[in-house]
Amino acid sequence: MTLKTKVSLSFVFLFGIILVLGGLGAFYLNQLANDSKAILKDNYISLEFVSNMQKALVSLDDPDALNDFETNLKKQEANLTEVGEGENTRAVRREFNRLRAGAVDAPTIKRIQQHLFTIEDLNRQAIVRKSNTAEKTAKNALLWLGTIGTFCFLVVFSFVINIPYYIAGPIKELTQGIKRITDRHFEERLHFRSSDEFGELARSFNSMAQKLYEFEHSNVAKLLFEKKRIDTLIEIMSEGIIGLDEKRRILFINPVAERLLGVERGKLIGQYAPDVATSNDLLRSLIQDIMIDTEATQTPLKAESRQTVPGASLLKIYDPGLNEKGKESFYSKEIHTVEVVPTGESEPVQAGYVIVLLNITSFKELDLAKTNFIATVSHELKTPISAIKMSLKLLKDRRLGTLKSEQQEMVTHIEENTDRLLRLTGELLNMAQVESGQIQLQMQSVNPSHLIEVASKALKTQAEQKQIRFVLKLSPDLPFVKADPDKASWVLINFLSNAIRHSHDQSPVDIMACRVSDQVEFTVRDYGPGLRAEHHELVFDRYFKAPGLNGQFSGTGLGLAISKEFILAMGGQIGIHSGESPGASFYFRLAIA
Repeated sequence: MTLKTKVSLSFVFLFGIILVLGGLGAFYLNQLANDSKAILKDNYISLEFVSNMQKALVSLDDPDALNDFETNLKKQEANLTEVGEGENTRAVRREFNRLRAGAVDAPTIKRIQQHLFTIEDLNRQAIVRKSNTAEKTAKNALLWLGTIGTFCFLVVFSFVINIPYYIAGPIKELTQGIKRITDRHFEERLHFRSSDEFGELARSFNSMAQKLYEFEHSNVAKLLFEKKRIDTLIEIMSEGIIGLDEKRRILFINPVAERLLGVERGKLIGQYAPDVATSNDLLRSLIQDIMIDTEATQTPLKAESRQTVPGASLLKIYDPGLNEKGKESFYSKEIHTVEVVPTGESEPVQAGYVIVLLNITSFKELDLAKTNFIATVSHELKTPISAIKMSLKLLKDRRLGTLKSEQQEMVTHIEENTDRLLRLTGELLNMAQVESGQIQLQMQSVNPSHLIEVASKALKTQAEQKQIRFVLKLSPDLPFVKADPDKASWVLINFLSNAIRHSHDQSPVDIMACRVSDQVEFTVRDYGPGLRAEHHELVFDRYFKAPGLNGQFSGTGLGLAISKEFILAMGGQIGIHSGESPGASFYFRLAIA
């Protein structure tokens, strides 16, 4: 509540006290006036009428006496206010009518006088009674006015004592604080707490004193030395660094960033970054994550973190180099939001941005070399492996001779390992294709039943060795899907191969296909030991291998990673159904053709 509001409410309260006292006094004065008026109007006038009529009876010899009597009698008939006054007045009227009719005798006059006396007595008693009521009203007025007046006096007295101190106390403390600050005692603080202007004044004063204290105890030379040290570190760093203030004006650029931007630093420092970005494509791509374009203004994008907002984009930038032997280099962009807590404040405010370009060219070159090596070796291995398979096929041909049982067993063993090598080289070739971003798709309309048939036939022999049966659960009238039949079949074969590997002997493997909205979902479920929940998010990562039935790791850890890349390249979805027990249930979805 502000000080103005408090003072206003105080005056409103005092005004209310005045209104209460004035209203109460006016009420009781009105009551007393009504009581006095009732006595005068109701009773005193009646006594005057009776007195006039008695005088007229005494002077009946006067010709105007009867007229005076009748005039006062009519007035009395119009002013009947007390109980019994009306009956006596009517009796006077009857006797007066006889008197005017000629019955001027002593008994008639006596009866009239008697009735007039009764009327007079009734009004006198009423005057006494109403006087007592007025007196009681006066006493009540004194009691209430005294009680309320005393209470109001105490309240007003409290206001008179406290309000000046409430206003003058903080001002006095502020004056003393200012004198202490003037004497360079910057540790001085105001300690009164309130939610009005005085509280705001105290907080502002304390913030000012804190800043003066910090300034007083700061070492400008030390600050300049530290600034030069930081500037030197920024200059010698191999990463490109660009600093912007909160208004996105360029504060500093190190030599690496200057070389990559192709503009001299002197022409950039102090410039508004969006203005420079209109003619510099690299800077435009660097600041696009901290800009939101609107029709009239541009405001900074709020950071999700108060410390660092890493950019995941990979930039390919031409680097002219120090020796003018330029080449295409790879950089990873990171944007760090700078936030500081001002002195005397509790909430951080945004102070700017730092854009860092990390040179990852060497890592990218190593990765490309690794990918090319794997692709070359895998491709070269396929020829001798194919020759081995051909030789094994010839060995098994009875036309060249019959093998002994031991020889047949060795040939079978060699054939199994050859197939394993062939699958491994196939996976490595596929991974090289994925890593190089050169996945070649032959998209066409494919019958889901055909994909399942191809995959199940390819693994029929492997399943029979463990006496595993495939259980097909296909929805009727499945629509065709948009897919590369070779890649989609490869994924389904990989799912089935994993299911066979992790299934117990003589257990089923479910192969399901159903329509889900505008997609067809293919699901392979086994009834083996399944996967632990913490492995669900890792199985599609490269080189991750979940433990098998005997707790050992098997496979290359590439099959599911390649499957994910193939399905995503075809615009589909891939995942694992959670909550399946026992076993595991993998699925992928392809769009309807």
